[in-house]
Amino acid sequence: MKDKIGVGLVGTGFARSAQAPAFRVCEGAELVAVCSGNYENAVKTAEEFEIEHACETYQHLLALDEVSLVVISTPPHTHYPVTLAALESGKHVICEKPMAMNAVEAREMMELALSRPTQLAIIDHELRFNPTWRRMKEMVDGGYLGDLYHINLTVASGFRHSTQRPWNWWSQQSAGGGLLGALGSHAIDAIRWMFGEIDAVCSTVTTMVPDRKDPKTGEMKPNETDDYCSFLIRFAPQNGIQPQGMVLLSALYVSGGKNQVTAVGSKGTLMLDGDEILLGAAGFNHQFEDMSLADRAREIAVVPDNIWARSFYHLARETIQALREDRTEIAHAATFPDGFHCQQVIDAVRRSQLEQRWVNVTDNH
Repeated sequence: MKDKIGVGLVGTGFARSAQAPAFRVCEGAELVAVCSGNYENAVKTAEEFEIEHACETYQHLLALDEVSLVVISTPPHTHYPVTLAALESGKHVICEKPMAMNAVEAREMMELALSRPTQLAIIDHELRFNPTWRRMKEMVDGGYLGDLYHINLTVASGFRHSTQRPWNWWSQQSAGGGLLGALGSHAIDAIRWMFGEIDAVCSTVTTMVPDRKDPKTGEMKPNETDDYCSFLIRFAPQNGIQPQGMVLLSALYVSGGKNQVTAVGSKGTLMLDGDEILLGAAGFNHQFEDMSLADRAREIAVVPDNIWARSFYHLARETIQALREDRTEIAHAATFPDGFHCQQVIDAVRRSQLEQRWVNVTDNH
C-alpha cells in the first residue's frame, strides 16, 4: 500500500470550504499544491491549510511530480481543458460537476479517461457517498419500491433570491453558470444512480432575476443564466409500466426551502429530505418508518457540518484508500461515462426549453 497520495487543488471556492478540510483529515492524503484564477486566493488557501505549493497556473500544478490526484473545482467552462491536461499529464482526476459545457466536450473527456484505465477519473457527485442517500439506493435496488411508478425531486433554496447578490461567473452563460448545471446535475445524477436512465424530458428553464450589480463597475448587468428550472422526465418502460417523474429547481425562495426526493412504487414509498431523513412505508396505508443512518463525519470537527462537505469527506476518504491500494474503481462513484450521460440529459433539458417540446435524451450527443 502506498504511504501518501499527493493532492493538488485547482480552485479555491468549494475546494477551500469543503475539499481541503476533507483531505486534510483523510489518512494517506497530503495536500501539496493549490492554484486559482486569482493567485492571491491560492496563496491564502496554501497558508490556511499548510500547502507547500501555491501555483499561479494549473499547468504549474500539473508539472509537480508530488501531485498524484488533481481535484478540479473551477467554473464549468474550465473543466474541459483542465481535465484533458490533467489526464494527459498522467494524473488521477476528480472533476466537479457539471462535467463540461455540453455533451460534445463531455464525450471527449470520457473517451480520454477510458483510454487510460490506470488513472482514476470520477465526477464529484458527493451525495452518492452520503450514508443515508446510499441507504435509499440500496433499498431501491433491493426491491423495496416494487415496480417504480413515479419520482419527484425538489431542490429548493433562496441563495439567488436577493437582487443584491453580485454578478459573477454564476450569471455568465459562457462560464457555465446557472442552476441547471450547478444543482440540476446533482439531481439528474441522483435519479440515474437510483432509478435508471432518463429516456425523455420536457422542461422550463428561465431567469427570474433579470440583472445583478457588477462589483467592479457598480452597474447593473444582465443575468444570463437560469435561477429556476423544472422538467418532466420519462423513463424507459419497465415491466409494462413507463415510470414518470418531475424535477423542480429553484434558488428563489424568500425563506425556507428544502430538498426532497420522493419515490413511489407498487410495493412501497420512500421519502428522503435535505436533512438526511429517510422515511419508508412498505404496503398500502402503512406507517412511515425512519430508515436514516447516522453520519460519522459529523464527529470530525474540521469538516463543515453540511451535507455537501460531509458527503465529500466520504468521497475523499474512499478515493484516497483506492489510490493507496492501486485501484481506479470505487463502488458507487460517478464515473466519466456517468458524467457524460448526465450532460446528455442537461443538454436535452436546454433543448426542450428552446424547442418547447419533449426531447429524447439520446438525441443529444
